[in-house]
Amino acid sequence: MKKERRTQAERTTATRGALIAAGRALFTERSYAEVSAEEIVAAAGVTRGALYHHFEDKKGLFAAVFEAIEEETIARIGAGTPNGTPIERIRAGTRTWLEICREPEVHRIALIEAPAVLGWERWRAIGDRYSLALVEHLLSGAIAAGEIPSQPVPPLAHVLLGMVREGALFLATAADPTQAQRDVGRVVDQLLLALSQPSGTAVEPT
Repeated sequence: MKKERRTQAERTTATRGALIAAGRALFTERSYAEVSAEEIVAAAGVTRGALYHHFEDKKGLFAAVFEAIEEETIARIGAGTPNGTPIERIRAGTRTWLEICREPEVHRIALIEAPAVLGWERWRAIGDRYSLALVEHLLSGAIAAGEIPSQPVPPLAHVLLGMVREGALFLATAADPTQAQRDVGRVVDQLLLALSQPSGTAVEPT
C-alpha cells in the first residue's frame, strides 16, 4: 500500500511539473492571451482534465509558473550575494536582479504578463512572499552593523522593494535596456548611499 501511495505521489508531482514546464515555455514565447489550454496540455503530454485537476484554470497554472520563477530568482540572488556587508549584499542583489530581469522568461512572464494577468495586488503579494524576508534580513543586519541608522525595518523593506520593482518595470519597457539597467543601478546605489548617511544629516520632510 505504501509503495502505491508513493507511486501516485510521484505521478502527481511529475504531471504538475510537466504542466508548469510547458506553461513556462509557452508563456515565454507568446503572451498569456495567445496561449491556449489545449497547447499547454499537448506540450505537457497530459489530458485537459489533468490541467484542471492540478490548477483551477489557465490563470492558476500561470500563477504557479510565476511563483516558480520568483522562487528560483530569489535563490539565484541569494546564491550570488554570499559575501560582504549587508549593504554590499543589497547592492549586489539588486544588480543581479536587474540582470535577471533581462532574461526572456523573467522579462515577459514576471514583469510584463504577471501584473496584467494576476492583477497588481496578487503580483505584489507573490513577490513579497519570496523577497520580503530576505530584504528584511539584510536591512536588520545593516542596522545591527551600524551601516544605516536605526529605524523600523518592515516599512523600510517595503519601500526598498517598491523602488526595486519600479526600477525593474522601467527596465522591462525601456527602449534601450542596457542603458536602463545602468541607470537604474546607479539610482539604487545613490539611494542606498543616502540611506546609509547618519540620521543627523537627513533632510527633514516639509
